[in-house]
Amino acid sequence: MVTANDGWEPVQRIRTYEQVMAQIEQRILDGRLKAGDKLPSERELAQSLGVSRPSLREAMRVLEALGLVDIRVGGGPDGGAVLVQSPGDGMVNLLKLQIALAHFSWEDVLETRLTLEVWSVEEAAYRANEDDHRELAAILERMDDPSIDSAEFNRLDAAFHVRIAESTGNALTAHFMGSLRTAIHRQMVEVYAGLDDWRETAKTVRAEHREILQAIVDRDGPRAAAEVRNHITSFYTIDPHRGSEVPS
Repeated sequence: MVTANDGWEPVQRIRTYEQVMAQIEQRILDGRLKAGDKLPSERELAQSLGVSRPSLREAMRVLEALGLVDIRVGGGPDGGAVLVQSPGDGMVNLLKLQIALAHFSWEDVLETRLTLEVWSVEEAAYRANEDDHRELAAILERMDDPSIDSAEFNRLDAAFHVRIAESTGNALTAHFMGSLRTAIHRQMVEVYAGLDDWRETAKTVRAEHREILQAIVDRDGPRAAAEVRNHITSFYTIDPHRGSEVPS
């Protein structure tokens, strides 16, 4: 006799737009859809999938928010939904919200920064060219402006580290770095704003940046890695008022 305890599994209710997304995602994963491909028109795709056009639009809006689809207004060859050809802001926005909601601790952020940045700077020492060196130096020169405020200083600080990652030639690492720095931007600005004298801290940061750049220019990977590791770890201390590791 069949009973209620014979291993029945709850039926999963999947919303229509999620089913639409699942089909598009599967086609991307198995190679039937690739970057730059234009999806069928809304009418054609809704008919092929057997769904309503509002459900299809909802799926497209989610994919657009994730940075996977570009919705172009208008009919004809230039309109419709196209799979993006370069990384979008989806990962940045998601990571930013996750960090803002404290889903990741500062210990997680520190370890991730170390993993990305130590590798990046060591590779930059071997791969960066003279144009990379000049652009990194130009960022540091702007950071030396005596009239700079803490928000702009922090923006340039992030730009320096992202530019190092870009100089490795590894686009995925550079995108991860840019996403992470964008995600923690607000927290970093708040930390600088809370310092008794952020310009004193800025002096140390600038000096350490100069040492990092010099190691890159000298093609000394191990030294560059050591400089970045010290630069990052020395910036994180215990805040007695919060009882957790935060940048200071």
